Amino acid sequence: MKTAVATDHEQGWDFEKAAMPYVDSLYNTAYRMTRNSEDAEDLVQETFLRAWRGLAAFQGRSHIRSWLYKIATNACLKQIGRRPSRVLSRDFGPPADPTLPPTPPVSEIIRLEPYPDVLLEGIIDASPGPDARYETRETVELAFIAALQQLPPRQRAALVLRDVLGFHAAEVADMLDSSVDSVKSALKRARATLEQGLPRTDRAPLPNSAAERELMRRFADAFETDDINGIVALLTEDAWLTMPPTTLEYQGRLVIASFLRENTTWRRGERYRLLPTRANTQPAFATYRTDAHARIAHATGLVVLTLEGERIAAITQFLNPGILSRFGFSRTLRGEGELGP
Repeated sequence: MKTAVATDHEQGWDFEKAAMPYVDSLYNTAYRMTRNSEDAEDLVQETFLRAWRGLAAFQGRSHIRSWLYKIATNACLKQIGRRPSRVLSRDFGPPADPTLPPTPPVSEIIRLEPYPDVLLEGIIDASPGPDARYETRETVELAFIAALQQLPPRQRAALVLRDVLGFHAAEVADMLDSSVDSVKSALKRARATLEQGLPRTDRAPLPNSAAERELMRRFADAFETDDINGIVALLTEDAWLTMPPTTLEYQGRLVIASFLRENTTWRRGERYRLLPTRANTQPAFATYRTDAHARIAHATGLVVLTLEGERIAAITQFLNPGILSRFGFSRTLRGEGELGP
């Protein structure tokens, strides 16, 4: 990510040189807090604008990293506070009926937004503090971002600052204008909530390994040929299928299979075409649906897989074709080569 940063030559201090190393990491933090890439970009710009305006008051009284994160964290909290409360789709009611067609998006649902791995290379926090409890890459996985949104904003901020970025409790208390005891209490509650909401992904195959590539190939082949049994065979017993931003969530092999079979009838012979990519450090596919009347396929969105061993623990199907441009994909596929047999 790039942002405009001014330089303070009059004070003999190169603000740009001192601040620029933190741009990408601040973006990463804002993305975790807001789960939205556009909001994150705006918040980083706001952070540097506020920092520039506050240079006279800063005067090097603290480390610039702590100062910038304090500004960014409070900007994120204000942004979150300006929005109506959002809930996870499962909070709307029981799991969806797999025999019914997808429902329209709900404006209040939490809208997780995937992020291309090729861009994540620049925003992974390079030097988290010694108190960081999580590997930096796992904190941008979809499950982690989703679990964070279940936390109240200040708990979310405390956990990101302390357990992801590794700031000391006293530093976190200063950033949140709180006490160390309050921060420790918030962290205790946040950690308990987060651990309950995170799936087991420690047994997932290594990224880009032969095992991961084989699982991706088998999934794509089954998905493109409407081989429902083949898809179900790849799932864990308690696998989830979710489709942001709709409220639909299905859990378990039988329920997911029922939905997928119903889905084939709605499409009336149209098939999916999948192109591999990566999002949030996880294997993913750009999805296209063929046109029954022309040699063309139209973008439908993105599928992200959460793996557990040799099985798929979650399928997150983002029903938004507009996000594909950020992954370098076009809105349509044309011709024999792109569409395949």
